[in-house]
Amino acid sequence: MTQLPPLSLLETRVLGVLVEKEHTVPDTYPLSLNSLTLGCNQKNNRHPLIEAREAEVQAVVDALRQRSLVIESSGARVTRYSHNVGRVLRIPEQAVALLAVLMLRGPQTSAELRTGTERMHKFADVSAVEGFLDELARRDEAAGGPLVVKLARAPGEREARWAHLLSGPVEVRKAEAAPAAVPVDLSLTDLAALRAQHNQLAAEVAQLRTLMARMAAELGISL
Repeated sequence: MTQLPPLSLLETRVLGVLVEKEHTVPDTYPLSLNSLTLGCNQKNNRHPLIEAREAEVQAVVDALRQRSLVIESSGARVTRYSHNVGRVLRIPEQAVALLAVLMLRGPQTSAELRTGTERMHKFADVSAVEGFLDELARRDEAAGGPLVVKLARAPGEREARWAHLLSGPVEVRKAEAAPAAVPVDLSLTDLAALRAQHNQLAAEVAQLRTLMARMAAELGISL
C-alpha cells in the first residue's frame, strides 16, 4: 500500500466528523455539505476550534474524493458524503474510531480515547484500546507506515498521550510540555500600542526622577 500524503487540519477534521456522525446521527448519514461544515465548526469535542466556510469544506471533500477517502452519493435533493477510511487504510472499525477521536480532539491518553470512542465503539477496557494503538503504531512501510505515535509524557502529566500521524510527524513543542505557557499572538497594531505605552511610562519615570532629584537638592538630601 502506498503511504498517503500528509493531510491538512481541515482534511482530518472532515474525515473525523464523517466517522463520528456515522455512529452518532445515523439517520442523517451520509452528511450534506451543510451538516458536514457544521460538524467541522462544532464547539464541543473539537480541538483546535475552527471556522471553516462551506466552500473550503467542499474543496477539501473534492480532494479527499480523489484519494478515495470520501464517497459522494446523490440524495433526493442534496449531495451527501460518507467516509471510506477503513477500506483505504486497511484498518478495522475499532482503529477507525480511535483515529477519528485523535483527528477531532488532538492528542489523547488511552483512557481519554476509550471515553471518546464510546459512541463509535465500546472497548472492554483501556488495555484493549492500547492493543489497537500499538498495532497502528507498529504498522510497517508495506502497509503504509505507522498511523499513530505515543508521545513522551510531559512534566506534570500522569499518562502519556497518543497522536495521529495522518498529517505527518508530530512536533512536540515546548508549549505542550509546559501548559502554563500561553502563546501570545500580537498584531502590528498591538505592538505599536505597547511600544507607545512603554515610551509613555519611561517618560513619566524620567520626570519623577527629575522631581525627586530637585526635592532632594532643596532638602539637602543625598540620593
